[in-house]
Amino acid sequence: MKEVVLELSSIEEIVECARNGKTFVLVDDENRENEGDLIFPAQLVTPDIINFMAKYGRGLICLALTEKRSKVLELKRMDRRNASKFDTAFTVSIEAKEGVTTGISAADRSKTIQTAIDNTKGKDDITTPGHIFPLVARNGGVLSRAGHTEAAIDIARLAGLNPSAVICEIMNDDGSMARLDDLKKFCKHHNLKLASIEDLIRWRVHKDPIVKKVFSDKLSTDFAGDFDFFCYLNEIDKTEHFAIVKGKITESENTLVRVQKVNYVNDLFDGQLVGKKVNSCSIKKAMIEINNNKKGVLVIIKDYKSQFSSKLQDEKKGSEFREYGVGAQILRDLGVRKMLLLTNSNQEIIGLEGFDLKVIEKKSI
Repeated sequence: MKEVVLELSSIEEIVECARNGKTFVLVDDENRENEGDLIFPAQLVTPDIINFMAKYGRGLICLALTEKRSKVLELKRMDRRNASKFDTAFTVSIEAKEGVTTGISAADRSKTIQTAIDNTKGKDDITTPGHIFPLVARNGGVLSRAGHTEAAIDIARLAGLNPSAVICEIMNDDGSMARLDDLKKFCKHHNLKLASIEDLIRWRVHKDPIVKKVFSDKLSTDFAGDFDFFCYLNEIDKTEHFAIVKGKITESENTLVRVQKVNYVNDLFDGQLVGKKVNSCSIKKAMIEINNNKKGVLVIIKDYKSQFSSKLQDEKKGSEFREYGVGAQILRDLGVRKMLLLTNSNQEIIGLEGFDLKVIEKKSI
């Protein structure tokens, strides 16, 4: 008898799971962790759910929170430099101040989670350290960062529940991390729905975007000719980002693309304020390259944090495409699908498939 292969569920099905208090699994990009997490809306958590995660998931049981809630609880980041590969925002571990014993039992961890997300509770109702590990989601969800933390909160929000979730990595019996084929078998065995973060990104791009075009004009330069200029607004944090376009952009053709983060004060002095040229590829140089190609797009992303406070972190990890989601939405809106990417970095850009974008080739600049 032929084995029935588990198919990925739709995002609508996953949202319905959350709404009905059912555990589900989300798997991320194969170029990222390519791992699956058990996910359950924190608002509905019970000791049985915690016990299931501990027994069958085997990974670290964490609590995904919004940045707003983490500030209410005054949760400090575990390490302000955050040198983790995927910029995972762990805070110090927590415990409910009342109603728990040692804190590690399924009932105690459930109580801690309930306390942490209760809007009538605050910083005085929890203590540190503890046995629950909060993770702070990036504002904008998976359209800002393609992580399980953001995905879990997106699903809870779409289900009309408290924007928080309990998540736990899934490990195989031998202690290795469960990949997609393993996850399909796991979900089939436990009768769970499985979906991908890539599909959630695609769903949100179409139905719940965070970036919109607010202004357009013509731009003339004496060094690279004429361009079309567009301003986009990130509706989450109200920051403005820009696109400079030459030629007609079509979905079927390869498009020369440069996405550049800009820290306005530092770039004003050509990177000298932090002791070296962090952003050696200037906007002007990218525009000249695009003009020579007769067609292309330069996306200018406003850096979301101070270049000075992030200096040590960036030197250790290398420059990351932190605002990839904003840039990807802008590129998609402009009609870009196949990219000839101007970059000197070999780092993979995670989650592009969800935006219907593909890097055909990388070109040094």
